[in-house]
Amino acid sequence: MKGKILLVVGLGVGYVLGTRAGRERYNEIVRTAQKFWNDPRVQKQVNNAEGFVKDKAPDVAEFISDNAKKVVSQVSGSKKPAATRAARTSPGTPAAKS
Repeated sequence: MKGKILLVVGLGVGYVLGTRAGRERYNEIVRTAQKFWNDPRVQKQVNNAEGFVKDKAPDVAEFISDNAKKVVSQVSGSKKPAATRAARTSPGTPAAKS
């Protein structure tokens, strides 16, 4: 019993000390990330990337739209009418629903 109590106390102390060190380390990482993000060189590249995306977005949207239309036409063109499917089934089996 004494060993279990010492284990629980040890885990509790380790947790408290670990969370304090963890929070300090977390805050250090946050400060470093903010310093990096706010660097003028990084912001220049961010602005360049934003401009590139704004320029290419209409082209990408058109490309996706055209390909989606092709897929829809291929899918709808390959489906057989329900009457044809029903005629192909044998008299004893029900027609498959779509």
